[in-house]
Amino acid sequence: MAFRLFVPILAGATLRERVLACIGATIGIALTGVISGLAMGGGPHVALLVAPMGASAVLLFAVPASPLAQPWSIIGGNSISALVGVTVAHFIHDQVMASGLAVALAIAAMSFTRCLHPPGGAAALTAVLGGPAVISAGFLFPFVPVALNSTILVALGFLFHKLARRNYPHVAAPPANSHGTADPPAQQRAGFRPEDIDAALTALDETFDIDRDDLERLLRQVELQAMVRSHRTLLCEDIMSRDVISVPEQATTDEARQQLLDHNIRTLPVVDADARLVGAVGLRELTKAVDTVKGVMAKAGTASPETPAMSLLPVLTDGRSHAVVIVDGERRILGLITQTDLLAAAARVQTADKGLAAA
Repeated sequence: MAFRLFVPILAGATLRERVLACIGATIGIALTGVISGLAMGGGPHVALLVAPMGASAVLLFAVPASPLAQPWSIIGGNSISALVGVTVAHFIHDQVMASGLAVALAIAAMSFTRCLHPPGGAAALTAVLGGPAVISAGFLFPFVPVALNSTILVALGFLFHKLARRNYPHVAAPPANSHGTADPPAQQRAGFRPEDIDAALTALDETFDIDRDDLERLLRQVELQAMVRSHRTLLCEDIMSRDVISVPEQATTDEARQQLLDHNIRTLPVVDADARLVGAVGLRELTKAVDTVKGVMAKAGTASPETPAMSLLPVLTDGRSHAVVIVDGERRILGLITQTDLLAAAARVQTADKGLAAA
C-alpha cells in the first residue's frame, strides 16, 4: 500500500513522456537563462532567471496539454502575478500580510484574465520577498526578468514540442462536419451530448486540470473502446469483402471512374506494380483534371484482418471515408470493409444481443 503513494497520478504518463520532459526542461531553463542574460547585456555566463520559471518548465514540458501550461497562461500568469506582487509590496510593508494578499490577488487577477498558472503564485510571492534586487527593480521586475523569462521559455517550448512532434500550443480538435452543414458529426449524434458534460461537471462541483473539449474527446474514446471490447470477437476478417476491385496507379482517371460506375462502388483501392496498396480514389478525387490515378489518389484507411471490426467506426463515420482496406504486413490487399458492411454487422450483433437477453 505504501508504494502506491509513489505511483504517478497523471493519466497517460509514460516513461517516454517523462524523458522528453526532462530533456525539454534542461534545454528550456538553460537557454532561457543564457538568452535573458545576453539580452540584458550580462553575457552568456550570467543566467538571468527567476525561480518560478522552474515550476513553469514542469508544466510546459511535462504536461503540455494542460490548460495551465498554454502560452498565455505562462506569460500572462507569471507577468500579471509579478505585477500584482510588486504593487502590493509597494503599498503594504508588512511582509506577512503582503505575502498572503499578493498570492490571493494574483489568483483573482489570473482568473479574470484567463491565464491561471500555478507558478504565478510564486512570482507574486517573489515580488514581495525577493529582497534588494527585486526592490531595486521596482515595477520593472514584472517585465524584466519575469515577462522576458516567460516569453523565451514559451518560445523554446514551442520549438521543442514541434521537434518532438507534440501538439503545442494544445488545441482540442473536435471532429468537424465535412459536409459544411450545421449538424454535428455523425460520431456526436449518438451517446452523450455536450450539455451532459456540463451537467456532470456541475454535479461534481470540482475543478479538473483538463480542457472541456479534451474531456469530451476522452469520453468519446472511452465509449468507443468499451464498444470494441464488448464486440472484440467480431473481427475485420469476419465481415470484409474479399473480391476487391482495385486499379493500378498508372490507370487513367477515366478508367478508374468507369470502374466505380460499373461496380457501383464509392472507393477504389490503388495498387503499385507489385500489387501493394498505395492509396485510394473516389469520384471526389477523380473530378480533378489530371491524367492518371497516381496524381489524385488519397491516403487509404487500412486495418489488419485481426482488427476488431467496431474499431473502424471513427474512420467510417468521419464524413469522407467510405471504406477501409484490409491489408497484410506487406500492404497487399486482403479485403475491404465499407460503411454498409459495418452497419450490417452492427445490426446482426444488436439482434443477437437482444436474442440472448430474451433467452
